[in-house]
Amino acid sequence: MSAITNGREEARRAPAASLHIGRHRGLITAFVAFAVLFAVVAKLSAVPLVYYDVAQMTTSGATLAIAAMGQTVVVLSGGFDLSAAAVISLVNVTLATFPADGSVSPWTLTAVGIGIGVVVGAFNGFFIAFLRLQAIVVTLSTMFILQGITLIVMEKPGGMIEPSLSDVLIGDLITDWVPMSAALLVVLLLFWYWLKRTKLGLAIYAIGGDIDSARSAGIPTRFVQFMVYVIAGGFYGLAGVFISAQTGAGDPLVGNPMLLQMFAAVVVGGTLLGGGRGGLTGSVLGAYVLMVIVNILLVLNVSAYFSTIAESTILLLAVLSASMHRRSVLAQNIRQVLARFAAWRQGILPSQLDLSPRKLSLAAVKRDAADQKVLSAMAPFRTRHAEIIRYALPAYICLVGVLLVTQYVLGNALFNFNYYNSLVVLASFLAILALGQGTVILTGGLDLSIPWTIGLCGILLAGLVKGSDAALVYAVPVVLVVGMLIGLLNGFGIVALGLSPIVMTLAVNGLLQGAALLYSGGTPDGFSSPMLRDFMTFKVFGVTPVVPFLAVFAVFAVLLLGRTAFGRRVYAIGNSERAAELSGIPVKRTIISVYVLSGLCSALVGILLTGFSGQASLGMGDEYLLPSIAVVVVGGALITGGRGSYVGMLGGVILLTALQMLLAGTTIPISARSILYGLVILGAIIALRDRHA
Repeated sequence: MSAITNGREEARRAPAASLHIGRHRGLITAFVAFAVLFAVVAKLSAVPLVYYDVAQMTTSGATLAIAAMGQTVVVLSGGFDLSAAAVISLVNVTLATFPADGSVSPWTLTAVGIGIGVVVGAFNGFFIAFLRLQAIVVTLSTMFILQGITLIVMEKPGGMIEPSLSDVLIGDLITDWVPMSAALLVVLLLFWYWLKRTKLGLAIYAIGGDIDSARSAGIPTRFVQFMVYVIAGGFYGLAGVFISAQTGAGDPLVGNPMLLQMFAAVVVGGTLLGGGRGGLTGSVLGAYVLMVIVNILLVLNVSAYFSTIAESTILLLAVLSASMHRRSVLAQNIRQVLARFAAWRQGILPSQLDLSPRKLSLAAVKRDAADQKVLSAMAPFRTRHAEIIRYALPAYICLVGVLLVTQYVLGNALFNFNYYNSLVVLASFLAILALGQGTVILTGGLDLSIPWTIGLCGILLAGLVKGSDAALVYAVPVVLVVGMLIGLLNGFGIVALGLSPIVMTLAVNGLLQGAALLYSGGTPDGFSSPMLRDFMTFKVFGVTPVVPFLAVFAVFAVLLLGRTAFGRRVYAIGNSERAAELSGIPVKRTIISVYVLSGLCSALVGILLTGFSGQASLGMGDEYLLPSIAVVVVGGALITGGRGSYVGMLGGVILLTALQMLLAGTTIPISARSILYGLVILGAIIALRDRHA
């Protein structure tokens, strides 16, 4: 009898143990990966690893580990935080402004750094939790605001960090036994283990799993979301303190490379993007996995340019492996392909059947649609275009105000044709990007690969042309095709693999950065041809050739989104992807086409920028990411998709370009532009947000 009882108990324990292992699969995988990679490092090392080597590795990976812990808290709640790296940079330069004469204690500096992070987190949390704005847009705006503030505090690397801060954080807690960095990570993990067992910690997992169910269960979701960003901000601030102790100086760009690394560490550590599953321990291990991989590349004398490629690849593979299950998008797509293949073999695909009755019904539908168009054309213009007028008109009204201020401040602008010609030339880049990024946003997505699509395409063009007009004949088509292939890669990852647009395009941006560095060797070669240069700068009867080109482009963009089947499909997907799919719209094909269009527009901007400046440069597209989103939102588009027009986007383009020209004519520093863009986009999404969201 006892044997039977024991057997039943073992049978009950087996599923429980299996469930427990499955829940912590990501953490276990990260630990195994770290152990294997560490063994590889030990094997490749010329001498046996000693305590000093381990302590150095622990310290070098601590900043990323701390930052990844903060990002994990946000991801667990179902959010994203793109401002994390900017917080680290701001803390670093702020601490570098304090006197390094021992008058300020390291604990005061630590408190200041954490305090900055908490304030930024509260700023993000307020807009996300209480104003119900989309986290990706709020934190992206905050990132650019912080970058502008950082450059105002310290324009270039310099300053000195109080040496005692390094003595406290970089040394040993127990000499030759325990590095202070390891002890700090243990303390932070203990804090997390305590927090996750409190009501707040449980609520973080609850809203990450299903925020509507959590709200129905009585959880104060808004307060929890607010606290999530406050806690995460504290982690970012501490990461900024730690990297300051490491470097001993200020650098306004010190945190920039860490954004992609943070997401990679979070995913490698087993935290599910979308929330509800994972933890900080796995993210710490994920951070050290990335650090060990970089060390292996260095030992093998692999170019440092491969680092962003490796990080992006790891992020994509980790996200893909975490989503490999029977209900995943990839599994569903595989089943659909197999089902279509089987139907094709049996000859029962719609294209293989005689559907003449259906054709008759389609003809009737077309007649009805034609009748609807006639009735619509009979309606007043204001009625037919009420939505466009409502959401696009504010941008043009603000534009008039900016023009009046420009006339008052700078003079000779309002009735100066050269001013308007320059305005259109400078606006041409954003006007083209607005079509690509705007169409992506209309479907509910976002393209974060724009910066290095522009950069890579510009570098490719300059390298192919090398000052030859004749080379434009083949160089321009090649570069445009490259841009379309980049968009195809984005679309394929999002549609076929089921990856988040944010993760996919962010990772592709990292891949493109590495590819651009490898292709150019860190120093772009070549320059624009005279013909392309003249197209962007020469005047014919007072008009730059790009101006009429942009006019034609704008007409094309308006017709594409407003008068074609493609445009109608885009809006339908943005309003409800599921409803669009049930209506027979080829959702997957349309989404891929949208990202291909965005890649094409980015490549075209890379070509024009190369012609405008005369040569290509690394990072030439970095300053166009937030503006490409800002002009779409300022033009009245809904950031979650389904609402907007190119007419409004064009108004946003001209408005922001006019603001930029106004600022350029004043003594306001260039860094203020980033702050302005961030504030403008926040104001726009607040004013034009969906009140029912």
